[in-house]
This record gives sequence, C-alpha cells and structure tokens, in this order.
Amino acid sequence: MFLKNALHCSCAFAILVATASAALANDIVIMNGRVIDPETGLDAIRNVAIQDGRISAISEFPLEGNIVVDATGHVVSPGFIDLHAHGQSIGDYRMQAMQGVTTALELESGVLPIGDWYDGQAAKSLPINYGAAAGWTYGRIATFDNTDPLATVEFFQQAQAENSWKMDIADPVQTGRILSLVEQGLKEGGLGIGVNAGYAPGYGQKEYFALAELANEYGVATYTHVRYASVIEPQSSFEALKELISNAAITGAHMHICHINSTSMADIEATLALVEEAMAQGINITVEAYPYGAASTVVGAAMFTGPDWRERMQSTSENFQLGADRMTEDELADYQANKPGTFITWHFLDESKSEDLAMLDMSVTHPATLIASDATFWSYFDDDGNIQTYTGDEWPLPDNVFAHPRSAGTFAKILRSYVRERGVLSLSEAIRKMSLMPAQTLEDFVPQMRRKGRLQVGMDADIVVFDPKTVADRATFENANQPAVGVQTVLVNGGFVVRDGSLLLDAPHGQPIRRAVAQ
Repeated sequence: MFLKNALHCSCAFAILVATASAALANDIVIMNGRVIDPETGLDAIRNVAIQDGRISAISEFPLEGNIVVDATGHVVSPGFIDLHAHGQSIGDYRMQAMQGVTTALELESGVLPIGDWYDGQAAKSLPINYGAAAGWTYGRIATFDNTDPLATVEFFQQAQAENSWKMDIADPVQTGRILSLVEQGLKEGGLGIGVNAGYAPGYGQKEYFALAELANEYGVATYTHVRYASVIEPQSSFEALKELISNAAITGAHMHICHINSTSMADIEATLALVEEAMAQGINITVEAYPYGAASTVVGAAMFTGPDWRERMQSTSENFQLGADRMTEDELADYQANKPGTFITWHFLDESKSEDLAMLDMSVTHPATLIASDATFWSYFDDDGNIQTYTGDEWPLPDNVFAHPRSAGTFAKILRSYVRERGVLSLSEAIRKMSLMPAQTLEDFVPQMRRKGRLQVGMDADIVVFDPKTVADRATFENANQPAVGVQTVLVNGGFVVRDGSLLLDAPHGQPIRRAVAQ
C-alpha cells in the first residue's frame, strides 16, 4: 500500500511539474546569442524569451520555450528602424526584412491623404511595421493643380512634368489650402510633416516657417530634404541647412535633416559643423545619412534644372545611371523633356576614390547621425519601354526589377563595410544608429516607439539575429535585386518573418506605427 501511494504521489508530482513548466514556457526563446542593447549597454551572452509579442525575459540561465532559436555565434539585436523608406509595398518590405529591418517609415516625402494610405496598408497583411508622415509636396501638387491628393507614387511622379508647384510662391489662399491638407494628415495620425523641399525649391520662406509652426503646435517633427543641393553659393546646401536650423530655433519645432550626405555632397564638413553648432545651442534637430555615394531621384527634379546646375551639383550626364547603364547627354535631355518622373541613380561621390569615401564616412560615422536608407521603389520597364513601379508579391523579386542598392543593402552594408571590414564603427555604435536613435527620434510624439529599438524586458519583440562574420549586402548598382545575407532570424511583434536565413512568405506581423487619430 505504501509503495502504491508513493508511486501515485510521484506521478502526480511529475504531472504537476510538467503542467507548471508548460504554463511557464514562452512562445519563443533565443538561446546563447550575443545580446546587444544600445540603451542599457548590455553586451553579453544571454537567453531572450518572447511571450505575446513582447520580450518577457533576458537571462544568463536557460529559459523554457515552445520554439527555441539557437543563436550561438550570432548577435541578437533590436530590429533595425528605417525612418526614410519610399518603397512601401510587400516586396520592398521583404527586401528590408532580409537585412534585419523590422520597421520602415515613409517620413521624408510622406503621403496624403494619410487615412487612405493607412487603410490601404492595413489590408495587405504586411511583414514589418509601417507608417508615414503627412506629405507637404502632395498638398502642394494638389493645390497648384486644383485637385485632391492621392496617396500613390504615381501622383508624385506624374506631377514632375509641371513646374508651378515646384517653383512658384503660393499666394495666401494657396498657402491656406496647403497647410489645411497637411494639418488634416496630422489629425489622421501622420507621424509628422514630410517636407520634400528639394523637389519644390521655389516655395516661400513664410510657407516653410508656417510648416515648422504647425509641427510645433502638434508636437511632431518635420522631415526635410532641404531645398538646395549645391557646393557653391548662393542657394547652397549650407544655406538650406541654415534655413532649417533657424526655423527650428525660432519655432521650437523638432526638425529632422534627411540624408545630409547627398544634399551636402563635397561640402559635408561645413554642413556637419553647422549641425554640431546648432545642437550645442540646444536647437532641436536630428540628422540621418546612408552609406552610399549615390542618390536615387527623378530625372526631372528641380535641382537638375537651370543653366548652372552641373557646376552646382558637380555633375554631368555621366553621373546619372538608368538601369545598369550611365546616361548620355542626349538621353538625359530626352528623359527630362519627355519622361521627367523616371527614377534614376545620381552618383554624387565616387566611393572608389579615397577622398570621396572619406567624405561619405564623415557623414555616416558622425555621432549625431542615424542610419536611414532612402530606399526606393522596385521598378521595371513595361512593353512600351516605360518605367513602372513593381507592387506584386513574387519572391524572389522578378529578375527584371531594379532599384538603388540601398533598397536591399543599407543596413547590411553598415555591418559589413563599416563594422567588420573597415572597423570605422563599433558593432554597438552601428546598432545604436540603426535601432535606438531612430526610435528616440520619434518617441516623444509616437508612444509606440518607446517600446522599439531596445532589447529589454517589456519591449516589443522586434528582433534581428545575425552572424557578424557573414552578414553582408549583395546589391550593386548594376544589379540591386540581391537580398542581403547573414541574417538568421527576424521577429516582428513576436512573429517570425525570417527563419533559418529564409524569408517566410506568410508573415503578416507588421503593425501600423501611427499617432492617435483625432476624434
């Protein structure tokens, strides 16, 4: 009888322990990885548990999980946050996820109407988090065309054939409508105001100042592609940055400087010194850069007009690339006249030259600059030779699509070139620039971002696991359609998007990043 009772008790205890273990098991545990949290400074071998979309534990000791990811020899980092991503279709997001991006936001150009855009994105079951700012250029185009804005790439591209919205000063009635459209975008949850001023440099000083005042009123940021890109004065890059800084100083608005590398070109030392001085004075500005000596833009952009644009931009047709080929002067003239909305690559620095690479490095490694890709849309030539934006869901992407390599490689290039190969950034600093700094740029007015860019208990489980020895970008200017390698795992809100180095096609884990909608 005693033995029978003992066996019964033993079995009951075993069942109790098993039940307790099952109750305590996390959804996912990442084991034995080098965990780096840029906010607390943690950099050690740890185990990370995920439960219900959040980080539930970080421990030196083993943790129970329904799914276990072995991260031995790998880095476990907060997911990367891209504040400047124009490509917002599922193919764009998948390319981003392959290099560890878990949130991609359209802030520089923005869109309008904001509500329509978020509704459209929510219907797509997207793999990573998404969001957008209220687009000033969309409001300007709609106002000068006397129409309503459409939250599409085509709306912006088709307007490139017109000059009034680019070069004319708005009268009081027009200014009122532009501001009203932008303000409506903020009321619908836009993440600030996108000021793509380089595409409409003819706006008035008062209009830009009014945008800064509006941003301050709503407690949000502006994200500006400054109005000039020129190494000579007047109307220089330096002057354009002074305009932004003065508006921030007078209004108190937070004003973010987009891609300071491409707008400053060879004058980057002077513009960075200006940024440093402004920050030392407590002016609320932030700044970003990307690790390429080439930009992507439309061939009919206002910066490529006027009798002296070649001198100002230190460029000729040879600096322009369409697909895999550099353009001739005849091709450039033809496209500017007949297809001005065509996206091209503009080489403003030559990374093969040490002096040019040093200028690029200056912008990327500066302690104040965060990393943002300025990722462009994937495009293709249709049967009539016209360029179309690819919005399909094939994976891998079709062989005939092309883009700037930064659309597939920005964050992986930082880890490969800047950290591993050249050692000009430490791994922890690179991760800070790609995760914590972008989150901090938004978190004062976007509460969701307070739970992102960190690897701490209670934070959102937006996590990337990568091999520091093999992570690399493969995209080139000749063939950008090559996903990054070396990323083992990507989790977005606790769901797998990349697993064992492969993209999961059914991964609808992305959530909208959005300010509270005004009622």
